[in-house]
Amino acid sequence: MREVTESDLRQAIPAEERAAGEIVDHPMVNENDEGAVPLGKRLRDPRTIASFVVPILVLLLLAVALPGFKLDELPGLISQANPWWLLAALGIYYLGFPLRGYRWALLIRGVGYPLRTRDSTEIIFISWLVNCVVPAKLGDVYRAYLLRVNYLVALSKTFGTIFIERVFDLIAIVVLGMAAGFVSFRNGMSDEVRLIFLIGFIVVAVLVVGLLLVRNFGRQLLVKLPVPKRVVGLYDQFEEGIFSVDRRTLPKIVVVTGLIWTTEALRLLFVIEAMPFDVQVGISGAFFVALIASLLTAVPLTPAGIGLVEGGIVFILTSVYQVPQTEALAIALVDRAISVLSIIAFGSIAYVLSSKTKGRTQPEVATA
Repeated sequence: MREVTESDLRQAIPAEERAAGEIVDHPMVNENDEGAVPLGKRLRDPRTIASFVVPILVLLLLAVALPGFKLDELPGLISQANPWWLLAALGIYYLGFPLRGYRWALLIRGVGYPLRTRDSTEIIFISWLVNCVVPAKLGDVYRAYLLRVNYLVALSKTFGTIFIERVFDLIAIVVLGMAAGFVSFRNGMSDEVRLIFLIGFIVVAVLVVGLLLVRNFGRQLLVKLPVPKRVVGLYDQFEEGIFSVDRRTLPKIVVVTGLIWTTEALRLLFVIEAMPFDVQVGISGAFFVALIASLLTAVPLTPAGIGLVEGGIVFILTSVYQVPQTEALAIALVDRAISVLSIIAFGSIAYVLSSKTKGRTQPEVATA
C-alpha cells in the first residue's frame, strides 16, 4: 500500500484553494521526510513511547507510595467482574460512535458537503485510534486529513466543524455534569464539588463569550492586522465551519450530543455494576464522574489523557463518594480498558481494512 505524499495531496486540492494557501501536511509527517510516516513507525517514536510510559509509571508510583492502595488485590477484583455487565458497558460505549458520526455529518452538510453517517463514523473511529496512541490530539488533525483526501472538503472548514463540535461537547459536559452534581449533592456539597462547579461555570461562560466575539468581531479584527489575504480567506472558511449549525439542525445536534454523553455515563455505571463490591453512586453520580473524567481527556499532554483521567476518576470516587482507594482504582482501570484499549484493538483493525486510510481521493462527495 502506497502512502500518500504531500504532492498527492496538493493535486487533490482545487486550484483556487491551492492559491489561497489551503495546503496541509499529513499529520503524521516527519519534518525530514517527504512522505507520510506510517502509524506503526509513529508508535515506535521515543516521544510517543514516553507519552505512554511516563504517566503509567507515575500512577504506579503513587499507588505504591500512598496508603490505602492494595495493588495485590487488584487482579482478583478485576477478574471477578461480571462479564455481562462489561459487555453491556462495551456495547453502550460503541453506540456512541454512530451518534458522533451522525452529528459530524450534520455539521459537514452545513458547509455544503453531503456526507453519509457511515463514512463520518468510520473516519471518527480511526481518528480516535490516533488520539489513543499519539499525544497532542493529533487524531483531530488526522480526521480533517482523511476527509480532505477522500471527499475534498476544505481543511479550514473541517477544522471549524471539529472546533464547534468540541464546543458542544464541553458545554454538554459542564451542563450535564453540574445537573448530575446537583442531584447527587442536593443535601450538601463539599468544597471540592463547589470548586468543580465554579470551574465548569467559567468554562461555559468563556466559550459562549468567545463564540459571540468570533461571530461579531473576528473577521473585522483580522482584516485590520498586517496578515496576507490568504490568511483571511482561510479564516473565512474556518468561521463558516464553526457556524455551520442552522436553526433546523441545532435541535438535532443538541439532542444527539446529550445522547453521546449519556452513553459515556452509562458505560461507567455498567462498569461499577460489574465489579464484585458494593459502590453506590447512582446514575447521577455516574454522570458526574464520567463527565469530569471526559473533561480531563481534553488536556493534550498524553494519548487519551492516560494518567490524568485515571487519577481524576480515583480522586473523585474516593474524595466525593468515599469509595475505597483500591476499589476506585479497579473501576478506573476497567473503564479505561474499555474506552482506550478496545479502541486501540478494534481501531487498528479498522485502520488496516479501511479504504479511507489509503488516501485514494474520491472525485465526488458521498451522497447524503
